[in-house]
Amino acid sequence: MAVRLRMAVHGVRNNRIFHLVAVNQRQRRNAKPIELLGVYNPRLKPGETTKTVEWSPERIKYWLKVGATPSKTVTKLLQMGGILDPNTSLSPNAAAQRSSPTNPEHSSEATPVPPLEPSAPSAQPTAA
Repeated sequence: MAVRLRMAVHGVRNNRIFHLVAVNQRQRRNAKPIELLGVYNPRLKPGETTKTVEWSPERIKYWLKVGATPSKTVTKLLQMGGILDPNTSLSPNAAAQRSSPTNPEHSSEATPVPPLEPSAPSAQPTAA
């Protein structure tokens, strides 16, 4: 079973609250999670300057250690919160793509292309 750390949407229209959950990646967005790891409220309360994020860092680290992959949004939140290193990419294919290109045609090394020579206009008129 592949576990993914992602956001589940709760609340009412124009007042969303997101739950950070560990869930089977094949489940729908708001399916029953394996574990609730935190809550993210993107709305600012009066007098506040930062958005509210409440989570359990030790449980998040546990799920990352056992192989759960976070979504892109969750990765950004965890990097901003200091749980993940900002330079770390958790994509399983990212390291392989950086180290060795699979297709030599799309490698980062540019192949020189000979310049095109201007051709003379053809002497035969075209039918209109």
